[in-house]
Amino acid sequence: MVRPTALITGATSGLGAEFAQQLGRSQHDLVLVARDAARLEVKAVRLRNDFGVQVEVLPADLVTDDGVSSVSARLADPARPISVLVNNAGFSLVKAFENNAIEEEVAHLRILAQTPMELAHAVLPGMLERGGGSIITVSSVSAFIPRGSYGAAKAWGVSFSRSANLRYGPRGVNVTAVCPGFVHTEFHERMGANMGGVKPWMWLDAERVVREGLTDNAAGKSVSIPSRRYATLMALSRMVPDRLAAAAGNRGR
Repeated sequence: MVRPTALITGATSGLGAEFAQQLGRSQHDLVLVARDAARLEVKAVRLRNDFGVQVEVLPADLVTDDGVSSVSARLADPARPISVLVNNAGFSLVKAFENNAIEEEVAHLRILAQTPMELAHAVLPGMLERGGGSIITVSSVSAFIPRGSYGAAKAWGVSFSRSANLRYGPRGVNVTAVCPGFVHTEFHERMGANMGGVKPWMWLDAERVVREGLTDNAAGKSVSIPSRRYATLMALSRMVPDRLAAAAGNRGR
């Protein structure tokens, strides 16, 4: 029996590592993408031992043309089809837009919007030809509120997934933007953000975010907002002025 294969970007930590864990447990072979080859190998060994699946490592810097090209080539390879693409790689900038170098903002936009677009474009033709597949982009609840260039870039994933799911869902390809709030991962630590103002009830576990995201994708939903608390907050955010929504988001509330 041939197992389906999932390719996951940003696969060595956080939500990417959890996607690899849950997809490996469900007997998907895996292609793990990240910049750090050594960390990829460590993760691959653990997944092979735990689940008995094939795990390929693909070191790539997805802010660069060469990195994106190498992953796109793997996604488009008809001899080794990819059934699930998880666009998870990304980072955020701590300072306000005007205080960042434009080169930082360009790289930020590249990893959060352009790279997922290129990778989806590479994998989609094969999925449509085979009549099935899943494309999951890790977005954020920031996509729904005024939250600087991070929220703007994350909004691309939501808008694209809504449109693409309508177009390709009937042809067997489910496209979903997973939009969590604050998640217990290395993400905020790596960006150097002070998260002291975030209330304990606002934190989610990576296991839950990924589990609900995969379930919603399988159900054909274009947008997944893990947990009722965040779904409710995002519904309420549409009813308040932008200034209030932005202030709440920037305070972590």
